[in-house]
Amino acid sequence: MDFTPNEEQSAAQGLAARIFGDLATHERLAAAGTGTDAELWKELCAAGLPGAVEDIGLLGLVLLLEEQGRTTAQVPLAATCVYGLLAVAGHGTAEERERLLPALRDGTAVATGALPVRGEVRSVEGALSGVVPWVPWLRDATHVLVADAERELWIVDARAAGVSVVPVETTAPWSAGRLGLDGVRGESLGTGPEAYASVLAAGRTAFAGLQAGVCAGSLARAVQHTTTREQFGRPLSTNQGVLLRAADAHMDTEAIRVTVYEAAWRYDRQRDYAAQALTAAWWGSEAGRRVVHAGQHLHGGTGADLDHPVHRHFLWGRQLDAYLGCGAEILQELGLLIAGGRP
Repeated sequence: MDFTPNEEQSAAQGLAARIFGDLATHERLAAAGTGTDAELWKELCAAGLPGAVEDIGLLGLVLLLEEQGRTTAQVPLAATCVYGLLAVAGHGTAEERERLLPALRDGTAVATGALPVRGEVRSVEGALSGVVPWVPWLRDATHVLVADAERELWIVDARAAGVSVVPVETTAPWSAGRLGLDGVRGESLGTGPEAYASVLAAGRTAFAGLQAGVCAGSLARAVQHTTTREQFGRPLSTNQGVLLRAADAHMDTEAIRVTVYEAAWRYDRQRDYAAQALTAAWWGSEAGRRVVHAGQHLHGGTGADLDHPVHRHFLWGRQLDAYLGCGAEILQELGLLIAGGRP
């Protein structure tokens, strides 16, 4: 396996790094509060980055999400690309692709997904009813990918009659909402639980990639702080305890990254990737939590300041830990998969 980005992926990553670096500043993020940075989202879409995902693949998307995670930029990039662009392109009919993809590419449509299944949604001949307690970026969404109790996928117009969206504040500012469905007509996407499993695995891979970026950003801030802050006449980074904690965080971050790259690489080449996606999710959840805790602890008392940039990485890391799932549950699902059972 060779995870080296190709020329197109590298160019997209470089452009994303520049845009996020220029616009996702601490001051702008503080001003955005818990909402989406609409100007930043427009800039990303004008640069063609969401639309490029169909060409650069899931691995290319992971590279973009790493750059987003480094700055904790508040835009629905992962949700729109995984639950919109890649889901429709991979599982939609020719008519659905022609009708839905153009708006998702240029950012005039925003997609999200009520995945993994967190509520109870029932479908009767395509009419959906039920409640999903929280869905990331739902307040921005024009389309929601919903899975029913049989794990059939349905595209729902978020503005349709019978759809209710109640704002929900989560640990990280993800513009989340509580989704209510009352006899809403859904549009089938794919056939059977295979499409659900594919989209869920891609989502886990993408959000674990976002976690890799969050961890890298947290660690970078910790390194900068400990190499410039002095105690007893020498930098904090010269203390063995600090060095070991930072080294462990670096290894954890690299473990998240390499498992994500493998899952995305296999997805793009249409190889079996379900086990690799679960492995990436486990590392993103378990190791990601350790890294963002370390990043905050290495800032000492400064890390307790809720307005300090490192605290934002802590919030995102904990949110992604919850979104990717409890480590024990992920391991159980992975074990059933390996043993040949149905999770």
